[in-house]
Amino acid sequence: MEQRVIAIDGPVASGKSTLSRRIAKHFGIIYVDTGALYRCIALYALRNNVDPANAEEISALLPELNIELKYDDEGVQRMFLQNEDVTDDIRIPEVSMGASTVSAIPAVRDFLLDTQRNLAAKSDVIMDGRDIGTVVLPNAGLKVFMSADPRVRAKRRLLELLEKNIETTFDEVFQDVMLRDKNDSEREVAPLKPADDSVMLDTTDLSFDESFEALCNLISRRFKS
Repeated sequence: MEQRVIAIDGPVASGKSTLSRRIAKHFGIIYVDTGALYRCIALYALRNNVDPANAEEISALLPELNIELKYDDEGVQRMFLQNEDVTDDIRIPEVSMGASTVSAIPAVRDFLLDTQRNLAAKSDVIMDGRDIGTVVLPNAGLKVFMSADPRVRAKRRLLELLEKNIETTFDEVFQDVMLRDKNDSEREVAPLKPADDSVMLDTTDLSFDESFEALCNLISRRFKS
């Protein structure tokens, strides 16, 4: 049976992570949230008073980093930084913006590339990020580029943050979404863009269940599962 390697790309709050987790559970495959890796680096930089935009200082931190992906009893990905579970800590807005910044540093992307590819080489996976189909897994069996209207994405992101008791406003989240879109699409290294052979999935007018069904259908048709 063909190994199922699924690459999901798209901008912030397009539904990638939530849908990918559900898909992984539905099809019995591993979910890899690659954005969490960059968030760990951003968190470590901030904790050490290093500007995420300072490529030289960020690069100097990389050799001492210990980042691990683990999975709990329900198959949920947990992120460990220097042996500390930072799964919740990496979701605050400051770290989110830092992650977008450090992801533009070539040394950071090189540092994480083998980690991501090794995960996909060992198991059936669904992996989401910004450059999975274009750079990390160019030979993935299915590549999907998810998108949605920026204001819709900002509303989704706001709900996620409020559910985690992180106080913010729609305007703040919307500005963050727009800035991250700009940073991700305009960076020189691995900019956010659809792979030439990716399938486009716009979730603007779709509910979560409708988006899930659409993605399930794409996977089932491609891998006949």
